[in-house]
Amino acid sequence: MNFITIVLHYLWQRAAKYTLQLFGWNLVADLPPVQKYLMIGAHHTSSWDFPLVLLMMAALGLRLHWIGKDSLFKGPKGKVFRWLGGVPVERGAKKNFVAQMVDMYNERKKMVITISPEGTRRGGDHWKTGFYHIAQGAKIPVAMGFLDYSRKTLGIGGYFYPTGDIEADLPLLQNFYADKFGRNPQQQGEVRFLPKKTG
Repeated sequence: MNFITIVLHYLWQRAAKYTLQLFGWNLVADLPPVQKYLMIGAHHTSSWDFPLVLLMMAALGLRLHWIGKDSLFKGPKGKVFRWLGGVPVERGAKKNFVAQMVDMYNERKKMVITISPEGTRRGGDHWKTGFYHIAQGAKIPVAMGFLDYSRKTLGIGGYFYPTGDIEADLPLLQNFYADKFGRNPQQQGEVRFLPKKTG
C-alpha cells in the first residue's frame, strides 16, 4: 500500500465507525489473530443487512469479499462485481465449491471471505455446511459475524477452529447466535445442520 492508499483506508475506517455510532450501533471486534479466516454472518433477514455489513467491515479495517458464480463476472459487470469484493467460483468445475475455496485460501497469505450460512433472508430451516468444510479443509478459523438489531450491536464476536466433528461444534454456534436477532426475527432460520444421509 502506498501512503495515499493508507490514508484513504484510515479515513474510510474512521468514517464508517462514526456513521455506525451516529445511528446508535455498537461495534464488537473479537477477530481471529490471523490474516486468513472465513467469516459467517447471521442472522440475514433484511436487505438493510448489506449496507450495515459494509460499514461494519470498513469499521473493522476489513474489505467485504463474497462468493458468486463465475457467470456473474463476465463482461463489463464483472469488473464492477470484483470491485465490490466478489470472488468468482466456477460452476461445473472438476473441483466442487468447497475444494475451489480451499485452494483459494491455500494460495493466499491473506484472505477473509464472508458467507451467510442461512443461504437466504427468508428463513430456511437449516444452515448450509459449506463454510465449515472450507474452514476445516483450509485449516483456518471461522469468525462469528453478527447483526443484532435488538441491541443495535454488530461485529465479530469470536471465532473457533473446526474440530472435524460438526455436530460437536454446532452447540457453540447455537449458543452464540441464540440471543442475536435480525431485523425481521420471524424470518430467522434455525441454527442447525441437516443430518448426514445414511445408506
